[in-house]
Amino acid sequence: MENICNECECCEPVSMNACILRVCCCELLVCDLCSSQEVLVHTPEACCFCVGEHVCIEYSGAMTKSVPPQIHADCIKRLNNGGNGCGCCCC
Repeated sequence: MENICNECECCEPVSMNACILRVCCCELLVCDLCSSQEVLVHTPEACCFCVGEHVCIEYSGAMTKSVPPQIHADCIKRLNNGGNGCGCCCC
């Protein structure tokens, strides 16, 4: 994972390609496709996505040291993975 820190001001924007494992109100649990690490993603658009979809998550680069680590998404885009298209793309 790139640029892991706890201060948003020091981080460059980064992106993460991930598979959605769980959808809850205002958050997604995803598996980072590069590191296989589970990450909790805070986003008000969580309900627009479905379990199993592959997404690209843009965020500040800040990630908590909690288990699982947590990020706040600036933008989430569906990847062209033949998903079921269950919702809107909220970016």
